[in-house]
Amino acid sequence: MKIDVLTLFPEMFNVLNNSIIGKAIEKKIIDINLINIRDFSKDKHKKVDDTPYGGGAGMVIRPDVVYDAYKSIKNEDAKCIYLTPQGKVLDQKKVEELSKEKHLVLLCGHYEGIDQRVLDEIVDEEISIGDYVLTGGEIPAMVVIDTVSRYIEGVIKKESVNEESFSNGLLEYPQYTRPEIFLEKKVPEILISGHHENINKWRQEQSLKTTKLKRPDLLK
Repeated sequence: MKIDVLTLFPEMFNVLNNSIIGKAIEKKIIDINLINIRDFSKDKHKKVDDTPYGGGAGMVIRPDVVYDAYKSIKNEDAKCIYLTPQGKVLDQKKVEELSKEKHLVLLCGHYEGIDQRVLDEIVDEEISIGDYVLTGGEIPAMVVIDTVSRYIEGVIKKESVNEESFSNGLLEYPQYTRPEIFLEKKVPEILISGHHENINKWRQEQSLKTTKLKRPDLLK
């Protein structure tokens, strides 16, 4: 998958070069391209924003610089997503849907936002990572990259994806590892029994129990 990110702060994305996503980039399973919107400013000081028409606090990113940045990478396969609190809240169903795209363009807002005219022109979908406001779209873009990448073949094992929280509408069952006894608490006997059918049944029961306790809304 190719992911282009339109941002004013490309240096924020250096964190993606680590861990699982970093390995996927090294293996060329995913291709992340950072486009600095500021590079497309025609102002000698590389200014990209201006005061809002109608007055009000803050600054608004100009439509022309965003459009030119977008046109530099747009192709017929790309799906352009604007990261904004006004978007539909990201969930597992949407993540799996996006993972099937060949090319994503992630547009990161900043300041008071982006001129609506260019949003109307280039954006296919608006996505939020929660009902709260951040200082910019860079962190939401990283969230989208991280969670979508996990569903791309070769990034992680399929078994890990199939059994985790939300994959089947429930939260994941509790996990245990060595030592067998910790703070006088022993690992559940069923998990060291070697009886895989009973272990699977126990895990299903625990998933349902955990979901009822922590996220009963998922069972409605």
